[in-house]
Amino acid sequence: MRHFLDLADWSSEELMRLIDEAVFLKKEFRTGGNRPILQGKSLAMVFQKPSLRTRVSFEMGMQQLGGYALYISPNEIGLGKRESIADVARVLGGYVNGVMARVFAHEHVTELAKWSPVPIINGLSDYNHPCQAMADVLTIYEEFGQLKGLTLAYLGDSNNVTRSLLFAAAKFGFKMVVSSPAGYALDEETLDKAAGIGGYQVVQLVSDPQEAVRNADVIYTDTWTSMGQEEEAEQRRKVFPPYQVNYPLLQMASAHTIVMHCLPAHRGEEITDSVADGPQSRLFPQAENRLHAQKAILVQLLR
Repeated sequence: MRHFLDLADWSSEELMRLIDEAVFLKKEFRTGGNRPILQGKSLAMVFQKPSLRTRVSFEMGMQQLGGYALYISPNEIGLGKRESIADVARVLGGYVNGVMARVFAHEHVTELAKWSPVPIINGLSDYNHPCQAMADVLTIYEEFGQLKGLTLAYLGDSNNVTRSLLFAAAKFGFKMVVSSPAGYALDEETLDKAAGIGGYQVVQLVSDPQEAVRNADVIYTDTWTSMGQEEEAEQRRKVFPPYQVNYPLLQMASAHTIVMHCLPAHRGEEITDSVADGPQSRLFPQAENRLHAQKAILVQLLR
């Protein structure tokens, strides 16, 4: 049984085939629509956290491929509370062909995978966000026509998105420069895991955000305060302003540099309107690519 929980679980060749498939499915969709290659297939979408992009992209992806997606709200299951995760996994596996889960604790999605008779897709956990990283890689690949040799500078809180981007860098052969405040950097276990895949040269930690973006092809940021960290918001607003992606910072990079953000954005905090809506922004093509990257994953796991 194959699941999509972590980019580190898949080989570089397998992941590149998924990107190629996403490119094909996107082109096919825009030139008459996708073939119904998932006709008769169903996907349960289990949500502990609310979402705009995750729900709509998976639901529309299944529909456009001829399948069906069922939304299950947090109150309907109470994953691990009202009913054990092992029982939920086995019950859902009797009804549907696959499960996408957007959870708080990564252990919940790995426990689903342990017991599920059908593929599990990690729609987000506190540890990582592999579907977002695949959409990001697709966006970068479309922009530059390559991945190897590029440099992505990530500014701000080193979180689940940062971790998946680093594993993507290790798998696809680009370099990642990470600039985070003290106390908000990537953990040693993650750095060692990425180095084990792509070598220690895959990541560079740079404290000065202006220095971090100097040779970047891509500048990437995320919200300073993620869901579940709301009680830290005031403190984080004091720490993170030097890492804001704004026009003066963008001037430190190259003219060809693009800006990315996984959204939702807190405009005026981690990114300014002038950058988010400017000519170097790829925020909305990036958001659209969630649909196409996930279609490739769905086809691989469910067909």
